[in-house]
Amino acid sequence: MTTVNLKVKRYDPETKESRYQEYSIDVDENAALLDAIIAVREYQDPTLAVRCSCRSAICGSCGMRVNGHARLACKTKLAEIAPNGETVTVEPMGNMKPIKDLVTDMTAFWDKVKQIQPWLRAQQPPPDHEHIAKPDAMMDLAGTMNCIMCGCCVSDCASLEVDQNFIGPAALAKAYRFVGDPRETEQARDDRLKELSKYGGVWDCTHCFECVQVCPKDVAPMDRILDLRRTAMEAGYQDNYGAKHSNSFAKSVKNSGWLNEARVAVESFGVDDVSAQLKMLPTGVRALLRGKMPPLLHHKRPGSEHVKRIFQEMEND
Repeated sequence: MTTVNLKVKRYDPETKESRYQEYSIDVDENAALLDAIIAVREYQDPTLAVRCSCRSAICGSCGMRVNGHARLACKTKLAEIAPNGETVTVEPMGNMKPIKDLVTDMTAFWDKVKQIQPWLRAQQPPPDHEHIAKPDAMMDLAGTMNCIMCGCCVSDCASLEVDQNFIGPAALAKAYRFVGDPRETEQARDDRLKELSKYGGVWDCTHCFECVQVCPKDVAPMDRILDLRRTAMEAGYQDNYGAKHSNSFAKSVKNSGWLNEARVAVESFGVDDVSAQLKMLPTGVRALLRGKMPPLLHHKRPGSEHVKRIFQEMEND
C-alpha cells in the first residue's frame, strides 16, 4: 500500500463557488488515479462527484485535468505522476462548465460534433448490396476512428479558450474521418470542405499541440486538422484568411529563404481588402511603438536557392 495525497477542485452548483479540498488515502501501489478518487468517495467523502464507467480507457467518461493537463483518470498511474508521494492536483476538464466537482457538462462538446454532421453521405442506393471500401483506402482513417469522444483534447484546446466559435479538435478529427472516406460522394465531400474552411473551422487552430499531447488514444487531432487544410486547399477553397496566410508564408520562404513578416501580414487578409487592412493598423502601430515592426526591406538569404529547390522538388513529387 502507498499513501496518495490529492488536491481536488470542488464545485458547488448551489452556491456557484469553487474551492480546493485535500485528501490523503492509502491505495495499492499499482493503483490508478481513478482508484484513489473512488476510494475517497467511498470511504472519506461521499459528496465528492466524479463520472466514470468502464475503468479500461474505453468509455472516456473519467476525463479530468491532472496537474494541469487533461487525462483519463483510469489510465493515469499514480506511481508515474507521483512516484515520491507528491500531491496530485485534480480538476474538472477545461472549456466545459462544471456540473458538480469533477463532473462537467458535455453539451457544448456534443453540439460541436453534431455541427460537422458526423455521418456518411454515400451514394444512394449502393452500387451493389452494400458500399464496399478497400482496406488500404481505410488505413489512413484507422487512427481517427480510435477516438472515444472523451473530450480531453477539447478540454486543453487553447483556441477554444479564447473563441468558443471554434469547432474544436475532436469534431474536426471526426470530420476528417468522413472527408477521407472513399464511400463519401464528391458533392458531400466538397460541401464539408467548404463549411470547414469558414470562420471557426480548420484555420482557427493555433498549433499548440496540446490536443496531440493529451489524447489518450493517439488520434493526434491537430494532424488531422492539417490534413483537412491541405485537402480543402487542393479542392480550391483558398479564398479565406487561413489559406491566404499559408500561401503567402510558403511563397515568402520559397523565394527568399526566410519569412517576410510584413508581406505575409498584408497578403493574409488580401491586398485588395481595404477594410481588413485598416483593421490591422492598430496592431501595426503597437508593433512600431514597441520596436517589433518587421523590416520593410526584405532581402534573399544566402543559400535561398537551395530552399527554392526543395520547394520545387516537393511540388513536383
